[in-house]
Amino acid sequence: MAGKTRFLLPVGVFAVIVVFLGIGLTLDPRKVPSPLVDKPAPGFTLPRLDDPAVTMSPAELQGKVWLLNVWASWCVSCRAEHEVLKQLAARDLVPIIGLNYKDQSDAARQWLRQLGDPYAASVVDAEGRTGIDWGVYGVPETFVIDRRGVIRYKHIGPVSGADLDEKIIPIIRRLVEEKA
Repeated sequence: MAGKTRFLLPVGVFAVIVVFLGIGLTLDPRKVPSPLVDKPAPGFTLPRLDDPAVTMSPAELQGKVWLLNVWASWCVSCRAEHEVLKQLAARDLVPIIGLNYKDQSDAARQWLRQLGDPYAASVVDAEGRTGIDWGVYGVPETFVIDRRGVIRYKHIGPVSGADLDEKIIPIIRRLVEEKA
């Protein structure tokens, strides 16, 4: 009997692991809830991509609704969403701040020259520490921040035209219309 129990325990543990793995594989990774939504946006002071001698921080955007887009020149999905960000920038609804994540600054500047620059400014997060503070899982990710500096929405993955029209712009419009 003791021999059977010794065999059944590993099989039972394995079965439980398979069940949890199966459940996990059915989940949409873009729907990972962020613990930062409805919390103050983490602060940072980072060098600007266009002029590393100048720094920028979220405090400069206090009183404005704005968007933070985490991107990198090596990111294929960032290229896919780039045209959508340019369309949003052309609407001039809110400033879009780029957080250039774990990238080479020369490659990032060249990428923006080639594809166009939708950002009011981009800051450099070469080591990814600021991305960690913001709860970034990978690039691209996009955050909507209200006038008080509180994160109101997080989008994981590339922003599509439908995401922009159905989710992000309605949130931006609501926040812009709110009294400060």
